[in-house]
Amino acid sequence: MLETNNPTLQATEISIEEKLRALYKLQLADTQIDRIRTLRGELPLEVQDLEDEIAGIQTRIDNISAQINQADQNIQTKKTEITQAELKIKKYTEQQKDVRNSREYDAFNKEIEFQQLEIQLCNKRIKEFTDQIAARSIELESSTKVLDERANDLHIKKQELEEIVSETQKEEETLTSLSEDCQKFIEPRLLGAYKRIRANTRNGLAVVVIERDSCGGCFNKIPPQRQLEIRTRKKIIPCEYCGRILVDKEIAGLE
Repeated sequence: MLETNNPTLQATEISIEEKLRALYKLQLADTQIDRIRTLRGELPLEVQDLEDEIAGIQTRIDNISAQINQADQNIQTKKTEITQAELKIKKYTEQQKDVRNSREYDAFNKEIEFQQLEIQLCNKRIKEFTDQIAARSIELESSTKVLDERANDLHIKKQELEEIVSETQKEEETLTSLSEDCQKFIEPRLLGAYKRIRANTRNGLAVVVIERDSCGGCFNKIPPQRQLEIRTRKKIIPCEYCGRILVDKEIAGLE
């Protein structure tokens, strides 16, 4: 019987039969881990996508808020400029009363006209900034609504994921530990081949049992002589059609 909890035992000291048993146990553990991860489905990716989307929306909201604040500051600046212009108009109007000639009067008059134009320009800019604030406020309200919706979606998805994880976490940890223990009995070259086969098959099966004289992976017939070689467990034998490692039913505990 293979003892998978002996970390000091070297893979090279293990017999072919024990390696086959270790490979089959490894396959069973990895298949169960695959099942658990399939059960979780796309939830982890959906959670990540929602988190990324929420981060993007929040950045947009921050930028819109900054634009609104800047426009408001610009309005206050223009109001200050209007007040200063009005003070200048008042001052120039008073000074006009003490002019000595028409030349000085016209000079003050031009200054007053210039300040009046400045006030008109400031009022125009205030209207533009006010319109900007109104438009950005609509965008802010819309983005905030979307943010709230996405945050609610994220909350629901996280709850679903947490429920599945809590239900399967202990089982996955046990299976992962078993998988790691089994790998200690398999030399790196064979383990690398096992992982490559798993990666290249749709169902992740790298070790399969002979069923009805056929490969349990691709279902192609296996000649009787080759089946006999597999049952002797003297060497690792792959399927000549799909490359999966073949084991007999006794190894799988089916006899």
